[in-house]
Amino acid sequence: MKSYLLLLSIFLFACKKEKTNYNLKNDMAFAKAESMFDAGNDSAFYYFNQVVAKQTNDLETARALCYMSLIQFDHGDFFGSQESATRALKLLKENNKSHQSVIGSCYNQLGRTSIKLKQYALAISYFNKAISFFDDKNDTLIAQNNEALAYQKLSEYAQSLKIYNQILAQKITRVEYARFLSNRAKTMWLANSQYNAAPELLKALSMRKAEKDDWGLNASYAHLADFYARKNPDSALTYAISMYQIAKKINSADDQLEALQKLITLSPSTATKKYFDVYQRLNDSVQTARNAAKNQFAIVRYESEKSKADNLVLQNQLIKREVLLASGFLLFIAASIIAFFWYKKRQQKMELEKQQAIQQNQLKTSKKVHDVVANGLYRVMSEMENQPDIDRELIIDRIEDLYEKSRDISYDKPELNKHQFNEKISALLTSFATLSTKIIIVGNNAPMWEKVSLNTQYELEHILQELMVNMKKHSQADTVVIKFVQEKNSISIFYTDNGVGMAESKNFNNGLNNTVSRIDAIGGTVTFETKLEKGLKIYISVPVS
Repeated sequence: MKSYLLLLSIFLFACKKEKTNYNLKNDMAFAKAESMFDAGNDSAFYYFNQVVAKQTNDLETARALCYMSLIQFDHGDFFGSQESATRALKLLKENNKSHQSVIGSCYNQLGRTSIKLKQYALAISYFNKAISFFDDKNDTLIAQNNEALAYQKLSEYAQSLKIYNQILAQKITRVEYARFLSNRAKTMWLANSQYNAAPELLKALSMRKAEKDDWGLNASYAHLADFYARKNPDSALTYAISMYQIAKKINSADDQLEALQKLITLSPSTATKKYFDVYQRLNDSVQTARNAAKNQFAIVRYESEKSKADNLVLQNQLIKREVLLASGFLLFIAASIIAFFWYKKRQQKMELEKQQAIQQNQLKTSKKVHDVVANGLYRVMSEMENQPDIDRELIIDRIEDLYEKSRDISYDKPELNKHQFNEKISALLTSFATLSTKIIIVGNNAPMWEKVSLNTQYELEHILQELMVNMKKHSQADTVVIKFVQEKNSISIFYTDNGVGMAESKNFNNGLNNTVSRIDAIGGTVTFETKLEKGLKIYISVPVS
């Protein structure tokens, strides 16, 4: 759960408390960037990057990188956020007192990104470093709260409770007291499912209502919904609805998605489909916006580096010109012409490389969205439509898995081989069976996949998923047969259905184009038999490593 105002305060304090030591008002780029940041304008990233490009002094540059790290974090670019915070630390000196608050905020930010990336032990080490550099009570409280959360995620509840108890023993504001009281109650309940956390959770909720702390209310409603989920589902549903309403009020997309997940789990079956549709639309919108922001951050950084390179080229040209002037007018003219055409060609090459890099990134992201999210959601919806008695908890787990994959869609993460591959393929294929469509699987046994690489397995899974989605959408078949045959150095897959078939002149859609590309990538072949009176036959052959 995101408590934006709480986590933002540490950066604002660290980036502003030493500001009087430098006359930053003369730097219009920094002043403009800071003003945009305070107003919530994402263009601040561009202007902070301009400050970094100038590098007038290390502390000012580190503050700008500190702001950039926070902006990237808020847009889901966790690896980019880590990079910016690490760059800032390289500019700072630990024994310089004016640098220490910024160093602490950078370590705190690295801890936050580590939590998002599920590297909880690493996060704890970062928060401990942050605390060692803070001399402000508010900064320390924020880092301690983050550290307690990391221990909670590791299920080291005793360590988490020790931190919360130490904080609650201090003199703190009512808003802070409510926050830490609620977090401690949740941790005690996680440590002992029989613990009655309700009195403390409700007390924190009452205090937050009195203080009109909307972000705090959002957290309290989430904690109460989780606590009552098994004990009193009706109460849990009420708190989940309240969380969804307050999340919309504070305009927190992540908290809205979390609330919708709770509503899908807790609501009557008549309302589940409605909440699922809202979740799907919002999740698609969030991922599109975050991917666009990540690409824009990359472009800004690229343009800045390109500008530095261009400036170096120009400086070299000026030096060469002075040397050439001393050597003679004719030699100068000849060298200038050579330099001009070299520079122009280099500019064209760099521009072409930039466009190609952007296009490749967009195509890769689009392909992963189609394979991982779109086809995954289509499969879930197909199972919900054709299996009335499907396990609701299983559906929620599947949605949670798709949500986690979609958050990091721009990063390549290897899939873990948790199950036997033949069982995974069988589950995938049979999930498309309905009362009107029979799925028959022949020859899919465990030994045939033993020598197939994980990469080939991964590609084949998505190839078969795309074929089944295409069948479901277009074929109108009532019988589908998928036969697997193990040969000496290859595996053959025969797909047959009795649907409407495919016109010989029909252009492939994006999904089938992706299928052909995937087969080519693993050294396989595919043949579509379209000259049939009825139905469709597809033959796929892939080599075995």
